[in-house]
This record gives sequence, C-alpha cells and structure tokens, in this order.
Amino acid sequence: MRLFLAALILLLPVAATAEEPWGKVDLEAAPALHEKNCTACHIRMYGGDGSKMYSRDGRMLSNRLELLQRVAACNAQVSAGWFPEDEASVAAWLNKHYYLFEQ
Repeated sequence: MRLFLAALILLLPVAATAEEPWGKVDLEAAPALHEKNCTACHIRMYGGDGSKMYSRDGRMLSNRLELLQRVAACNAQVSAGWFPEDEASVAAWLNKHYYLFEQ
C-alpha cells in the first residue's frame, strides 16, 4: 500500500503539468524577455514589428503545449538562456495576446 501511495504522489506533478503546461508564470516579465530575444529574429523573417509570426496563415501551432514547445525550441536556437519558468511566461503571454488557445 505504501508503494502505491508513493507512486501516486510521484505522478501528481505529471498530472498537473498535463493540465497546465504553463505552470507558474510572470506575465509582467514576459514582454521584456520577448522583446530582447524574439523580436529581432521575427522582424528579419516577416518584417514590420515581427508579430506576423503569430498571425500568419498556415501557422503550425494548434494548442498550448505546442506553443510551449516552440518557445523552448526558440530559446535553445537563439541561446537566450531562459529558465523553464521564463519559457512558460513567454508562452502564456503569447497565448494571451495572439493564440488564444483554450485552457
């Protein structure tokens, strides 16, 4: 019985992560992180202010988890040095302003 309870306790964070991919986020810090590490690349790719990256036809992201994975991949690609909490904050901010994926 103790083994079952220990296994259940270990699985709780996994279940919480599956329901809430953002985790704890800081929506106030996200715009500065985005501006410093994302905007220049997006402007090179799409011109303007770079926001077309998020609103273009045929964008490939279809849910919150995919958005979080994309932000993590971009973090690695540009060597931004973000922690997972930073990635989650930027993903949540992008979702709030552009993607509007359901919770």
